[in-house]
Amino acid sequence: MPRSATSGPEADPAAVRDAAAGRGWRRSRPQPSARVRLRLRDRRGVRMALTAVVVFVAWFAWSMGHALTAPGGGSLSDRLAEWARDHYLGPLVTFGEWLTYEPPKVGGKPSFALTAPGSGQLPAGNPAAAKAAQGRQVRPVFPARLASPAGKPLPGEGHWRVLGSVSGVPAMFGTYLRPDHVHTSYAEGIVSMDQRLLAFQLHPGAEDPGPGSWRVPPTIPPGSRSGLLATFNGGFKIASAGGGFYLNGAHKGSLQRGAASMVYYRDGRIAIGAWGSDVHMTPAVKGVRQNLRLIVDHGHVPASVDVSVQSNWGATLGGGAYVWRSGVGITADGRVIFVYGPALNVRELAGLLQRAGCVRAMQLDINPDWMSFMYYRPGRHPADPRPANLLPDQVQSPDRFYAISSRDFTAVFAR
Repeated sequence: MPRSATSGPEADPAAVRDAAAGRGWRRSRPQPSARVRLRLRDRRGVRMALTAVVVFVAWFAWSMGHALTAPGGGSLSDRLAEWARDHYLGPLVTFGEWLTYEPPKVGGKPSFALTAPGSGQLPAGNPAAAKAAQGRQVRPVFPARLASPAGKPLPGEGHWRVLGSVSGVPAMFGTYLRPDHVHTSYAEGIVSMDQRLLAFQLHPGAEDPGPGSWRVPPTIPPGSRSGLLATFNGGFKIASAGGGFYLNGAHKGSLQRGAASMVYYRDGRIAIGAWGSDVHMTPAVKGVRQNLRLIVDHGHVPASVDVSVQSNWGATLGGGAYVWRSGVGITADGRVIFVYGPALNVRELAGLLQRAGCVRAMQLDINPDWMSFMYYRPGRHPADPRPANLLPDQVQSPDRFYAISSRDFTAVFAR
């Protein structure tokens, strides 16, 4: 019988190896049905991964597109930063701001003259203003000139000028002050408003507090601008404000006891104080805007303004203490004081409000994209007054609140 090529003492070694390799390949080779199952399983995994990627990209495009195209103020970079903070990327934003932050420069002079604002209008103390006041039976309050924290004043610094009048009676005054003797190239805007002649209205923001039964629009639309004299920004986003927002029976968040509160009454007046002690909910209250804690309390600046600035008083660009800040306060005689501008720490903001006569005051929004003060000149079209920025280096345009605003704000009208 012929011998097998793979058996016996005379078998060819190469043939034996080839045969063994063939048998081994045949033993490990999957059956056709198994190969099909593997391919289907691999394809199913790929499809699931691709579906997840497509869903994520679609969500990202929708979310980012909504953030960039939503009505309201804010630059492109600011909207991107806000979107990132709202989606748990705050530390990344803060790190990027820290890398690009430039501290305020030391020394120098402001880039604009401090002889304005209100150039061409009646200066405080003008006899014509006093005569108009007699006709209305309201004696105007002419604020005393403010001393400059920077030392020797520049021309016009601390001298009040009339920004707005009601029936010829001066009702709103403005001036500039440099914040300290170090950052002398910066000027802060300060406004004094007489509540006997002015009425204050709280407006919600389209994004914050967002849609609700507010019964007030997030803008000042045509047809409702007669008598408009001023607008200014609100506070932090409600989720970061340490308090709530209330307007016409609706609310976002809850009003917190002890929180600094700007309370709007139905007769147009406002009050500022700690919720639950200085101010309370009553039937006369129309709106409440809370933001952090008081920075002037009973005429004094509390030590808390220097404690944990980033966590207690807001995340600033680059983590710096000296940034754009704004605040509002009330004097013993009921006047409302607004202060805003660059290169301010919390204590200096509080000090300016105190210097202007405030017995209670609170910080509002911070960082340049979110703060503004505009005064309005009726000119030849009193139903559509022309806005002007108080600070020439303000980021927001004068007509910011003639369009839909993403954040809440206050409008000031003649009574």
